[in-house]
Amino acid sequence: MFSKHRLAEVAALLGDAGRAGMLLALWDGSARPAGELASIAGVTPATASAHLARLVAGGLLRVEVRGRHRYHRLAGPEVAQALESLAAVLAPHPASAAAEAPPLRRARLCYDHLAGQLGVGIGDALLAGGRLRLRDGAFSLPPAGRRWFERFGIELGALEGGRRPLLRSCLDWTERREHLGGALGAALATHLLERDWLRRERGARTLLVTAAGRRGFLRAFGLRLE
Repeated sequence: MFSKHRLAEVAALLGDAGRAGMLLALWDGSARPAGELASIAGVTPATASAHLARLVAGGLLRVEVRGRHRYHRLAGPEVAQALESLAAVLAPHPASAAAEAPPLRRARLCYDHLAGQLGVGIGDALLAGGRLRLRDGAFSLPPAGRRWFERFGIELGALEGGRRPLLRSCLDWTERREHLGGALGAALATHLLERDWLRRERGARTLLVTAAGRRGFLRAFGLRLE
């Protein structure tokens, strides 16, 4: 049950720069070994192990065993959404705002769905075309939207049969507006990556738009991208 004690427990987990750095490194839905996370966080392997154990026990991370190797990733999309929402309500620190990389703002992954200017732009295009509706911060899918997504190559029936909500609005921390999350947002991001409209930048959340993507986004969403 959610309580003030549970809130304080989670806040304490986020209150260490090393643990926060590890969570940010996993924000893109990737799975990383402890040694890599130790290097990213700038801590010793022993300290990293202690941090990771606390994050797993606190429900923010989970461990995947692959052969003899152990990898850590966010416990689920809800954790990524919580981080995104927290980042959106915090006033940017002058130093971090100055260092913010434009590519990260242009297009990135928020766990497994699109964020940044591209994610918000796609949401705007879907709303303008009557394929999505947004009311009181919540997305809904009208019949015209169902038909459009099916034609675009996304099978809604399979998504609706899962445990994850089909639609979820996620407050974008750079744009301060909603982008599309949930099972549909994740499926859309996967579909665009499979079409090679987007490519993941190695070791980062940044997404790169390909030449095919520039043509496709203009044709499908009316978006002109660099």
